[in-house]
Amino acid sequence: MQVRLEIRKKSVVISLLLYLVSLVFINYLSLGLQNISGLPGIWSALFWIALLSTVVNTIAKSFMAEKPGGTIYLYCLVDPAQLIVSKILYGFLLCVGICGAGFLIFGLLLSSPVQDIPLFLLTLVLASFGFSASLSLLSAIASKTNNGSVIMAVLSFPVIIGILLMAIKVTKNCIDGLDRSASLNELITLGAINLLVAAVSYLLFPYIWRS
Repeated sequence: MQVRLEIRKKSVVISLLLYLVSLVFINYLSLGLQNISGLPGIWSALFWIALLSTVVNTIAKSFMAEKPGGTIYLYCLVDPAQLIVSKILYGFLLCVGICGAGFLIFGLLLSSPVQDIPLFLLTLVLASFGFSASLSLLSAIASKTNNGSVIMAVLSFPVIIGILLMAIKVTKNCIDGLDRSASLNELITLGAINLLVAAVSYLLFPYIWRS
C-alpha cells in the first residue's frame, strides 16, 4: 500500500529526472566533456557523484518528509515490518530508475566507456538496494531527533562510502574490460552489505517506529 501511495507522487519522479538531467548537462557545458570515453576515471566519478546526489536527496527524506498526522495514520494502519519493507522496495525501484536514466543520459551526452554492460547493470542494482535499505533506516532514526538533517548526514556517511567504494571499483573494472572474476570480491561485499542492512532494518525498525 505504501508503495502505491508513493508512486502517486508523480511530481517527485519528474523533479528527480529534471535534477539528474541538470547535473549531467552542467557537466557537459561547463567542463567541455562532449566526449570523455578516453577518460574513464572522470566519467566514473561524474556518474556516481550525479547518482549519489540524486539518490540521497530523495530517499534520505523518506521518513523525515512525513507529516506528523501522516505518521500517526500509518502507525495505526500498517505493521512496522511491512512499512519498512515497502519503503525499501519503493526506494530500490526509484534508485534503479534513477540509475538507468542516469546511464542513458550519460551515454547520450558524454558517451559511455563501459565495456561490460551486464556486470555494470548488476552493480547498479546492488548499489541501488544498498542505498535504499541503508538510507531508509537512517531516515527513520533521524526523523526521531530534533536535528534530523545533521544526524542523517553523520550516520549515512560511513555506510554510503562503503557501498560507493565497491561500486566505483566494479565500474572501473567494467570500463577497463577486465575479467568478471576481478570484480567478484566487490560484488560479494556489496551483496553482504545489502543483506546485513536489510536484516538490521527489518529487525530494528519496529522498535524505532514505536519510540
